Amino acid sequence: MADSPCSRAPEFLSPAGEQVLEPQLGDQLLLNCTVRVSYDQRYNACDSIIQWLKDGQHFPRDSQDTSSGLDWFNNDASEKFLSSLLQVNVTEYSDYGHYSCLVRNTTAGFTLHRPGTASHIAGVIAAFIVVLILVLAVLLWVKCRLDVKLWYRNTYGDYEMYDGKTYDAYVSYTNTAHDRKFVNFILKPHLENRYSYKLHLNDTDILPASEPSAELLMNVSRCRRLIVVLSKSYLEQDWCANNFREGFWRLMELSHKPIFIMYENQYREMGHPATLLLKEHKRDITLLLWNSKSMTPSSEFWKELVLVMPRSVTYSSTMADPQTLLQDDKDPMLTLDPDYLDCRADPDPEGDLGIRVPIYKGPPPRVSALPCADLPSATPMAELRPSEIDISDLGSRSYAARTDFYCLVTDEDV
Repeated sequence: MADSPCSRAPEFLSPAGEQVLEPQLGDQLLLNCTVRVSYDQRYNACDSIIQWLKDGQHFPRDSQDTSSGLDWFNNDASEKFLSSLLQVNVTEYSDYGHYSCLVRNTTAGFTLHRPGTASHIAGVIAAFIVVLILVLAVLLWVKCRLDVKLWYRNTYGDYEMYDGKTYDAYVSYTNTAHDRKFVNFILKPHLENRYSYKLHLNDTDILPASEPSAELLMNVSRCRRLIVVLSKSYLEQDWCANNFREGFWRLMELSHKPIFIMYENQYREMGHPATLLLKEHKRDITLLLWNSKSMTPSSEFWKELVLVMPRSVTYSSTMADPQTLLQDDKDPMLTLDPDYLDCRADPDPEGDLGIRVPIYKGPPPRVSALPCADLPSATPMAELRPSEIDISDLGSRSYAARTDFYCLVTDEDV
């Protein structure tokens, strides 16, 4: 039994799918809905018509939108074509929405959007993403700025070598229990053991009578940096108590951008004029504060200090003798049977010439300086005693350099 035309789904020719339009206020749109349905005169009861819906609801009778319909058949009247035009006047924001045409419980439609709505949302989302990226970048920079600077300096920075300097830093401090403990048990071990720096320590008055001594000038000239542990006891020295400003300029002349280390608890409680002077010239110096969080090697104190120090030269602990680098970093004196050496046993243990019998059985014969042709004919050839040296294998001997003495390690030793 053939299927009833009413059971066949209609085919929408226009619109072919959901269409999205963005009309301006005041525009007039003509929406076309054309559909092809199966038709049979025996089934007039299932004849189809096109109905327009707005947001899923039928149009009210007082609507300003008007529609007109048209239908026709194909040649054998087996298919029927329905067409309807809906004129939409976009005068208010309420005119935007979804317009659909309904045929046999099947719909196809148009969606009217306000112009700029989608792009505005996309712009807001893009702006939010950009702001979020900037905030994350700022947080990462604040958190990891020192690590990034250290990585860049250690990767692309210049070495301060061959400048005639003996030490990396000249450390000036006072001979008090607290400062000695900080310099000798914290500052010096950390910089020398962890970063391979070489420090010159001085616990005497750096500027006696506010004038640098000849010894001070010589020692500072041999150092690449000047570090001053500016503690409370340090500021009690004569040159600090009487005229710190003049002494400060003296230090600026001795070293470019000196490093001052102060204890944070003393720095906040101290009312010395030195603190104000250091704040005024913070671009010309490096001021570091030591606190309870500075004990960890990964603290910002050590990162900032290493950042202003010269780039350290690190040597690999696995570096071998440069003379053995061409042998794949292997020492031939400690290698068991290397393939690049001939470690076979000596074929001639009695000598390099392979002689296995005494060379002479008696005194050597007399050798005349005259040619053999000048010898008297009376002298018999039997009287000439030939040499007992075995020279029969001279052509087959190998005169290459002996390498067996390299094989100092044997299988039994291992």
